[in-house]
Amino acid sequence: MRHFEVHHDGVTIPVSRGGRGRPLVLCPGLNSTQADLHELTELLRRDHDVVTFDFRGHGLASAADRYSFEAFLSDLVAVLAELGRLGLPSAPVLVGYSLGADLAVHHASEHPDSISELVLIDGANPLPEPFITEADLAEFRAMAEDQVSWHAAERTEGTARQVLLTAQDILDLNLEIDVVRSEILDRYRKIDRPISMIMSTSIAGGRTEGRAPRHNRLWRAGFERLVHERPYVSASWLDADHRLVFTHAPEIARIIRNSHLPADRLAS
Repeated sequence: MRHFEVHHDGVTIPVSRGGRGRPLVLCPGLNSTQADLHELTELLRRDHDVVTFDFRGHGLASAADRYSFEAFLSDLVAVLAELGRLGLPSAPVLVGYSLGADLAVHHASEHPDSISELVLIDGANPLPEPFITEADLAEFRAMAEDQVSWHAAERTEGTARQVLLTAQDILDLNLEIDVVRSEILDRYRKIDRPISMIMSTSIAGGRTEGRAPRHNRLWRAGFERLVHERPYVSASWLDADHRLVFTHAPEIARIIRNSHLPADRLAS
């Protein structure tokens, strides 16, 4: 294992690298850290040279004056630029979870030669309408407040799982992600690398009442919109909610490993 830091835009980004095999960069999502993704990371390191990192305000990264989609994208760009200076043996597989998937698509659309392929986990979905409507605001605000409460102990102790964002930061980012996803099809049109998606069947959970059914239908509709225009995109659906990276890490690692195995090894 190697650990180093990337300094840019007034923030310090901690980076970890370990494993053997094909280079792979694992990009976390909003409110998740490289420590949270430990199980998936360790599984991927059996077959890949895996790089993980924390976004500003997450984990062991420093706090920042701004938390926005473009700010997080700049963190990813800075990490990949540092890896370029270190001289990877080949362009990495770029794996993104949730917000990390959207960031991966944006980066790949601007720098397609910097990656070998994309694996997008429950994110970067070109939704046909906003995920968060006016009627959803109170629920999403409460969810953001709950997330801040869950991380209170980690913030107090300064652990590798801490998140420094406020509830308003989290809500604003979720609203911004809705806008990003409404325009993300244009980004897909610029990418000529293989794209695999690993999606949850019930992003909002399995409830049959309330807003969950609409959100789950909308999630499926966004994917169908994508493959209608970009039929080369492959997908694996897991019977899970949006926590799939934590609850289904072995299945996700297996899908990623198999996505680029030669046919003779797949058969075995």
